[in-house]
Amino acid sequence: MTVLMEKEIDEDIEFDYETVIGQVIEQSIRSERCPYECEVNVTFTDNEGIRNINREFRELDVPTDVLSFPMLEYDAPGDFSIFGSEGFQAEYFNPETGELLLGDIVISLERAKEQAEEYGHSLKREICFLVAHSMLHLFGYDHMEEEERIRMEEKQEAILQTLGITRDM
Repeated sequence: MTVLMEKEIDEDIEFDYETVIGQVIEQSIRSERCPYECEVNVTFTDNEGIRNINREFRELDVPTDVLSFPMLEYDAPGDFSIFGSEGFQAEYFNPETGELLLGDIVISLERAKEQAEEYGHSLKREICFLVAHSMLHLFGYDHMEEEERIRMEEKQEAILQTLGITRDM
């Protein structure tokens, strides 16, 4: 598994976020039973940075907490069977590492801090939640319908619980 991290801002994160994010990504991959080694990009920015990305890609001129940019289209969420099919190898896998290219996660550190305070838990918990949420988007899940939202929330919570990342952190 490769997790490429980038910080577009010069603000400290007061825990070993690279290790912890790697654990959340790894547990997300494991929980979905993905049969491949994977690559994920994670970028930290601020509210203005994520607002610009949101405007450019979603035509929404507002900041948000996290954006997910999946590289793959699934027949059904979490169904990896198509990616091993003949002819798909070059398109979905990094030619140098052979890893499945899941996509990009962009987090507003500024908004994550605001939400951690608002919800009364740690920044670590908030960032882990945002990563787990985004990983599910990278696996093809969505939350536009109530049933989808409930399914995603259950999966997010299971990922975090497995790692001992609870709301009281």
